[in-house]
Amino acid sequence: MKAILIGLGMVADTHLLAVRDAQPAVTLSGVMGRDGDRTRAFAAKASEALGYTVPPLADTGDPAFTEADFVILTTPPDARLALVRALAAAGKPILMEKPVERTLANARKIVELCEQSNIPLGIVLQHRARAASLQLRESLNKGALGDVATVDIRVPWWRDQVYYDVPGRGTYARDGGGVMINQAIHTLDLALWLLGPVRSLQAQMHKTPLHQLEAEDWASALLTFESGAVGSLAATTAAWPGTSESITIQGTKARAHLEAGVLVIDSLDGQTTHYGETSATGGGADPMAFTHAWHQSVLEDFATTLRTGGEPLATGRSALPAQAVIATMEEAARTGRITEVPRL
Repeated sequence: MKAILIGLGMVADTHLLAVRDAQPAVTLSGVMGRDGDRTRAFAAKASEALGYTVPPLADTGDPAFTEADFVILTTPPDARLALVRALAAAGKPILMEKPVERTLANARKIVELCEQSNIPLGIVLQHRARAASLQLRESLNKGALGDVATVDIRVPWWRDQVYYDVPGRGTYARDGGGVMINQAIHTLDLALWLLGPVRSLQAQMHKTPLHQLEAEDWASALLTFESGAVGSLAATTAAWPGTSESITIQGTKARAHLEAGVLVIDSLDGQTTHYGETSATGGGADPMAFTHAWHQSVLEDFATTLRTGGEPLATGRSALPAQAVIATMEEAARTGRITEVPRL
């Protein structure tokens, strides 16, 4: 299948490696960015890495878009809506980096636009593709943990100030917020994918003295799930030197702890089971210190669903609950009240 990459920021290299190793094969038939010189430089790098010519593209009117089977969209969130309109009008399926957009309202517009245009929309929420995550989902579905009572979500990451010195990063206008929508959204989405929606929450969101940015670099919430389970969330990019995110689930039959690609299930009868292998997730100063294998799995899944007509691992619609929780956290932090999460 042929794909075009739009958006040449730091995650573009990860997608390049994912394309290189994808099976069945995916061909990169063009790249497009906002800066012409940077686009040409990335096209040259991609051509060398892939062993065939990858042309730089100026806009979505280029003939290469007609031949492409889908588009990989990795632009900052503020550049998404107009591009999605153009791609939907051209009938091009879209595999998009998280978040869907800066705001929940605009994210819903994108999802609804693709649904109305019958355009497949997949979101790169690669933590769903990890082997330990899939095993935990299976264990929950089989009732191995019993009824879920409590949930603990932790994202103790670190970012140097230079990360936030990039124009627009950590702002509401470009990114839609700080640690929650940029970093913790992955772990939050995984928790919701595993456990179902959150009904209501209380929250605090702050900027610490460790960073200069517009939005938050520290956030916490108390969560009540639709299932009746209760939980806590703590996320930050101000926890030097940064360590792996985790989800701990206490059920009536067993406790599950998922961290750094490893799942440990401790049954109340004393049995312990381990799944997965330890891997870095970009929680330290280098935000790209993680394997491209998860992006590769998401890419392969999306390409396969285009061939078979199935749904991708993370649809646009399924990505909205995490953004709804983040938007509700912002509201709850402003008001200091227990706040209902909107139903989608």
